[in-house]
Amino acid sequence: MSWGTELWDQYDNISLHTQKGIDFLEKYGHFIRDRCTIELEYAGKLRRLVKNYQPKKKDEEDYQYSPCRAFKHVMTEVNDLAGQHEVIAENLQANVIRELNILVKDIKEERKKHLQDGARMVQNLNTQILSLDRAKKNYEKAFKEAERALENFQRADADYNLSRAEVEKQRMNMAIKSQQCEETKNEYANQLQKTNELQNQHYHILMPDVFRQLQELDEKRIKNIKSFMIQSVDIEKNVFPIIIKCLDGIVNAAEQINEKEDTQLVIERYKSGFQPPEDIPFEDLSAIKSGEMPPPINPVPITTLRPEAMTVKGTMSSGKLKKRVGLFGIFSSTKISRGTSFNPVCFKLCMKTEDYSDLPPNQRKKKLQQRVEEITAKIQQETAARDGLMKMKGVYEQNPALGDPMSIEGQLNESGHKLDKLRQELQKYQMYLEEANKPAVSPSAPSRRSKSHYNGAHLQQNHSSSNSPESGLGTSHTSLPDSDNEHGDNDPAPGDYCDGDLLPALGVCRALYPFEATSEGSIPMHDGEELFIIELDQGDGWTRVRRQKDGEEGFVPTSYIECNLYKYNSC
Repeated sequence: MSWGTELWDQYDNISLHTQKGIDFLEKYGHFIRDRCTIELEYAGKLRRLVKNYQPKKKDEEDYQYSPCRAFKHVMTEVNDLAGQHEVIAENLQANVIRELNILVKDIKEERKKHLQDGARMVQNLNTQILSLDRAKKNYEKAFKEAERALENFQRADADYNLSRAEVEKQRMNMAIKSQQCEETKNEYANQLQKTNELQNQHYHILMPDVFRQLQELDEKRIKNIKSFMIQSVDIEKNVFPIIIKCLDGIVNAAEQINEKEDTQLVIERYKSGFQPPEDIPFEDLSAIKSGEMPPPINPVPITTLRPEAMTVKGTMSSGKLKKRVGLFGIFSSTKISRGTSFNPVCFKLCMKTEDYSDLPPNQRKKKLQQRVEEITAKIQQETAARDGLMKMKGVYEQNPALGDPMSIEGQLNESGHKLDKLRQELQKYQMYLEEANKPAVSPSAPSRRSKSHYNGAHLQQNHSSSNSPESGLGTSHTSLPDSDNEHGDNDPAPGDYCDGDLLPALGVCRALYPFEATSEGSIPMHDGEELFIIELDQGDGWTRVRRQKDGEEGFVPTSYIECNLYKYNSC
């Protein structure tokens, strides 16, 4: 079926149809362009999503767990997915939109040319038809005039009243009009022949050719739309294997999650290495009253914490639980108790030490082992560099033209110093590690004693006994520094307690910060409160005190008090 034969009289409709086809092609091009924009925006949002959820430096330690590692791998795969959407957009722009724009431009130009040719042909035919109409009108006019001239001649010839001159005039007029009629008739016949030939050529050859070219142009447009649609799908299909690979990567990452392994990592991360406390023995008060010594009470372990400290928030809140420093559970983090001010002494206690002695045994061993491995790796690296320098020096010695061997000497000396320093450091940390591998003893808090605890037989012991359980820390009172007696000469001296009912006061202290007792053996105090010192800090950060009001005894942090000791006088 051809437009030239079937639509020979539908020039205007063909022109309108081809214009609508071009408009649709442009519309499809706008669709592809907008889709590219969406693909790029989606890729950009995916990349921003991955960037926003990248682990912070402070959270990197948590990414040793398998779900966190899997999530990190998932973000990598999602980032790759974003890249594939960018590839789709780039290929659509390069292979579809660019070719489509070229096609629209070409089709517009060809359609314009064909329509101009058709318009010219229609104009030529119309001009010829107008010429035919004029020739026909001239012929009709001449024919009528010839008929009138013939009638006038016949009427004059039959009228005997007219002279021969009049008759001859009418005959000549008839002859002229007949001649003119014949000429217009011939012109009309000639124009009719031309018009018929042009019309036949116009409707059977010229315009069908124009319509054929417009039809081919429209078919080309439709065929290319089909090609563009298929090509768009192929562009997306080409990235499917990579997208599927990314999705498979996400599945593989998820399958690597191991709940048993993670719970073991929690043990390795937070295990202190201390042994659980032994059973607390029964205290027979009747034995105390009768003057017998009660069995020593096992100290309460460091892990004795307030109930609220054992909640999820207090233990696993975004890895914010600090490593325990100091000796007692109340110093398990660097945060000072609520209502207190920052204490620089306490802060100093929380600072890390070179041998990691501020950490629990198990954590200390892990840190020391890591340090030993780091130093060993550095030694291997420096040894390899030194071997390379030695080889280079040997090459220079064999061929001085390549370089001066003495130029390597300085580097060799520097490398030797580095190796010596690293070996010394390795030996030091190996000693720390050997020390850390020894069996750990669970640190304990001093047991709280009531006032009656210090009445009776055990107060008759010599105050210099270094291992008495009542001391709380297993050390004596005798090692006291000399200090001025700020309370006057009438204050009791430490030596005047041999036969007393209570441990003598070694001095007085004032609370610099309020303290809430959170472990067994400690007592609370408020800011500015004054207490008697009955046992000095033995190096564990605790001082034993007695209230001035009710005589309650217990331990308080040394960093929380300001001490004023009496002048020491032995018994």
